[in-house]
Amino acid sequence: MLERQRGKPLNSKEDNVELVDVKSLRIGMFVELDVGWLSHPFPVGSFKISSSRQIDTIRGLGQAKVRVNLTKSDPDPEAAAAAVNPALAALAAERTAAAQREAAQRQAHAEQLAQQQRSLVVCERRFGEAVRQYRKTLELIPTQPKAAAEFCHTMVSDFVGEMLAEGESAIRLLSEAAGDKSSMHPVNVTIVSLLLGKAMGLGQPELVDLGMAAFLHDAGKVQLPDRVRWLEENFSTAEYKLYQEHVAQGVQVAKSMELSKAAMLAIAQHHELIDGSGFPMRVKGESMTPAARILALVNRYDNLCNPSRAAAAMTPHESLSLIFAQLKTKFDSVALSAFIRMMGVYPPGSVVQLMDERYGMVVSVNSARPLKPRVIVHEPGISKHEALILDLEHAPNIGIRRSLKPAALPAEALDFLAPRQRVSYFFERVSDSQMGGLA
Repeated sequence: MLERQRGKPLNSKEDNVELVDVKSLRIGMFVELDVGWLSHPFPVGSFKISSSRQIDTIRGLGQAKVRVNLTKSDPDPEAAAAAVNPALAALAAERTAAAQREAAQRQAHAEQLAQQQRSLVVCERRFGEAVRQYRKTLELIPTQPKAAAEFCHTMVSDFVGEMLAEGESAIRLLSEAAGDKSSMHPVNVTIVSLLLGKAMGLGQPELVDLGMAAFLHDAGKVQLPDRVRWLEENFSTAEYKLYQEHVAQGVQVAKSMELSKAAMLAIAQHHELIDGSGFPMRVKGESMTPAARILALVNRYDNLCNPSRAAAAMTPHESLSLIFAQLKTKFDSVALSAFIRMMGVYPPGSVVQLMDERYGMVVSVNSARPLKPRVIVHEPGISKHEALILDLEHAPNIGIRRSLKPAALPAEALDFLAPRQRVSYFFERVSDSQMGGLA
């Protein structure tokens, strides 16, 4: 803290004056200001500091160090205490170290929060761009179908290239997105279908065909009356038949856009089922293309999570459980097994209770390690905007006990977690999303 001037003593009578950094000044020090009396506001240039305001004034004089007469200064209370009692010195050192650790933890917490937010913002921005691209595509199809196809092909190829790049991808739950089901649904289905296709080993050309089919599978619905664009349980026979026509309309759109044969077949079969109970052609088994088997499964999953009536929505965990328990004979067993491995038992958007009784919501799943998702956890006393995501891969002693309906959450946890009425997904690189665990 103190630095003694070497060479000629600062005080000719006794070497008791030292140069002290202005940052280290304290009340009780006797300072000797080495500036003209017009350059400072004090009555005299040498005096004992009696207030923090005097310290601030001295620091404002523009000098890095000032002279301090140690003989005339009061002893440093902390130094005196340390000299008398080494235990107090050790305690002071420990307090300093603890304060430094706390500051480092706060800094690390702030950096993790910032990275979480950046990652989410990027995913939501790209999802929004894809939604706008879908709307633009529908506008272009009637007059410029080939341009619309090229527009879509560029986007899908970019997605496929990123997913096939070295490294793993995570499925990311987005915030409550603004927009209508008609434009959000095809983007959801495209992202999840491509990730599933990659998990099943499809190559780049097959993935691009799958992505084009997924993105445009409902394009034929623009020809339907609004009341029958989304399937409802109370449809009359005539309404159900009219609803089914969107498949044929979609194939006609695909032909006008000159899509590949594989993409057109997937669009034609996206409501077919392995057991032959689908529509419009009731094809079954091997008659369905690999892309159609993937698309039919993902399309049903998203419609269960995001039905036209929000009140009928199932949680992602419930949707996956229903498909596996009641509908597995209707979907390709290989695709369904790969889908469950990829999404995990608790897909993003699932509300869960942890082994330690805390409540949380799954926000991200690494498709290569789905049993260790990343969860936002309700912590009483912590703002939802300050909460870190818990990565269960880095918290081996914490696991998920069960899935819950949002209505079963305590009021505080429900407000904190804010489960989505509409579930939207995008993908991100695992290296961008993994930020360590917080137990």
